[in-house]
Amino acid sequence: MGRDVREAVAEGARLYAAAQVVCGDHGRAVEAVQEALKPLQDEAVAWELDATPVARLQQVTEGRLRLESIERSGLRTVGRVLEAGPYRLRQIPGIGQRTADQILAAAQRLSEAVHEAVAVRIDVDRPEPRTTALVIALNLLVEAGPDGRRAVGMAEGLSQRLGPLLADARPAAGRFRMFLAGREKRSRALAAVDDIRSLVEDVDRAGVLELLTQASVDLLRGPATDIAAWVDFELRSAEYYSLLAEIPGRAPDVGAAQGFLPDELAERVRRQRLDDSGLRVSLRGYQEFGARFVLAQRKVVLGDEMGLGKTIQAIAALTHLATKGQSHFMVVCPPSVLVNWVREVEARSTLRCMLLHGPDRHEAFADWKGRGGVGVTTFDALRGFPTPGGGEVGMLVVDEAHSVKNPKTLRAQAVAQWVERCEHALFMTGTPMENRVGEFRNLIRMLRPGLAESLRERDASMGPVAFRRAVAPVYLRRNQRDVLAELPTLQCTDEWEELSVSDEEAYREAVRAGNFMAMRRAAYTRPEKSAKLGRLGEIVREAGENGQKTVVFSYFKDVLGVVGEALAGGVPVHGPLTGGVPAVRRQQVVDDFAAVPGPAVLLAQIQAGGTGLNMQAASVVVICEPQIKPTIEQQAVARAHRMGQVRPVRVHRLLATGGVDERMVKMLEAKTRLFDAYARRSAVAEATPDAVDVSDTELARRIVEEEQARLGMTDERLMPAE
Repeated sequence: MGRDVREAVAEGARLYAAAQVVCGDHGRAVEAVQEALKPLQDEAVAWELDATPVARLQQVTEGRLRLESIERSGLRTVGRVLEAGPYRLRQIPGIGQRTADQILAAAQRLSEAVHEAVAVRIDVDRPEPRTTALVIALNLLVEAGPDGRRAVGMAEGLSQRLGPLLADARPAAGRFRMFLAGREKRSRALAAVDDIRSLVEDVDRAGVLELLTQASVDLLRGPATDIAAWVDFELRSAEYYSLLAEIPGRAPDVGAAQGFLPDELAERVRRQRLDDSGLRVSLRGYQEFGARFVLAQRKVVLGDEMGLGKTIQAIAALTHLATKGQSHFMVVCPPSVLVNWVREVEARSTLRCMLLHGPDRHEAFADWKGRGGVGVTTFDALRGFPTPGGGEVGMLVVDEAHSVKNPKTLRAQAVAQWVERCEHALFMTGTPMENRVGEFRNLIRMLRPGLAESLRERDASMGPVAFRRAVAPVYLRRNQRDVLAELPTLQCTDEWEELSVSDEEAYREAVRAGNFMAMRRAAYTRPEKSAKLGRLGEIVREAGENGQKTVVFSYFKDVLGVVGEALAGGVPVHGPLTGGVPAVRRQQVVDDFAAVPGPAVLLAQIQAGGTGLNMQAASVVVICEPQIKPTIEQQAVARAHRMGQVRPVRVHRLLATGGVDERMVKMLEAKTRLFDAYARRSAVAEATPDAVDVSDTELARRIVEEEQARLGMTDERLMPAE
């Protein structure tokens, strides 16, 4: 045989070996996680079974067992029955060998079901050796990142393809072997060599070998220290829990993850390929399905409950289209989330992103049209841009899509024109639409007129699941309780807002006066034009739509007054809780807030609400401005995120770009990391959080001076007012 044939086989063998190494390294990393997870999982299962009454065995056996004598003997839980074993059961009067076997078999089936469903919780405030071992083991896989995950998938695919090909091509590795092989084996060997050569060429073009090599390096990295692993877990807990959900190999609730779509439609969505090579983060299973749904159905409403990551699903769909040659995308959203969209696209993908907003928006639009990328603009600004030609824009994404539910408004008409010219359109809303058929029909009329006309007001009476099946071709919604069983109960989001013109004027006045405290609350000085207040209102309204209570924290009493006036007339508002309210009265206010059967808002000064009160009735927390010490925010959030909280807690920290908030966040970031890494692990530091000195006065002076310099006020520099 020729030299080129032998070289092709050798190249295939080297690639196969590299793939096998990655698979082996990943397998050992997974085994380490499984080993660390097992004692925690066994303990959680044992606790669950010990809390399960023995009467549940009747359900498993459809009432065929008589358990009265078992309960009288003191074995009142399923856990106690399993612990007793067959010998102890047979000692109970009336329990023979057959009955004992039936009881134990039923208990074992229930134990297996609990094992499948139980979720291991990692308590970051009470680290102990077993959870530390689990976090360290997970850290290796988290650090490998999305590229590591892609490398493992490629390695598995290459191993499956190259193994049989190399076996068939073995005779071609030498002339004598080829001579001794029969005609059929020679033919099969030459065909395998051609396939190997083609595969190796594809791999070389895609740079797969470099990806595999890097993955091996990452997976062989030594274990992190316990402090480093815990700090990283706090920063990226969702990624840890995402991996943890996959490690045991448990099958998720497929129906819930797929929004209870009809089987035929769900199968079509699963067949839709998703190229995630442009993403910088990994997707959870339900998020990947959501992105596939958007691509397969082309024009849809993604109505996932707040906190499930609608934005990353949209970005995943955009990056897929970009890999297929699409170059232009448009995101339209309220002004309050403009900056968040830009930051998310830039941080989570390789896509170019441009802000099409403000006085230079038309120049920016012209640049976007010429160079491509993701344009991010507002509903009002969209009206001023020319409608694109057919096929020019790969996808239109409309965030807070319920804002265009009224077809008579100019913003809705502008969106409708863009939707008509785009092959893909994604409407996003966290507001449940099942009981708002009229509004929902208006939205989907832009996407699928025929389906919209078939909906009637009375269709909502069929129930939410049945209604979602009826509108399945255009609507996907998942709830947190259905798909986030493994996620931690705390999710934190920095809401970056761009100051309005009015906000900016108030802020400049505070900077000119050298008043640090006025700078911190300038964004609320003129409520009618406040960007932060607008976003706060959206968060509260969406929480209310989902039946959730909200607690709003601020350092400043006057800010709470402004917030209270802005929210008046909506959901019930309680408080404000301030330092001047007697302790007994404070608890009464909190109790009244908790007693409200539906949505409500509690206003609290962060120093007063951050200590001594339990606010676990709230599952949404809003912090109006960054605090001087990280402990202040942590103690406030802990009022809601504590034992007794039955829903995930979402924390929204309102931050303004380009001013005091941004400077405070940057200056405190290093101190926060140090505090998390060391002081938080210390019982003394937890009891006396002020022991971590942040030097308030010096911090204020530095920020005022830097802001005066940035805004050209150096000649007017004054000492900061306290």
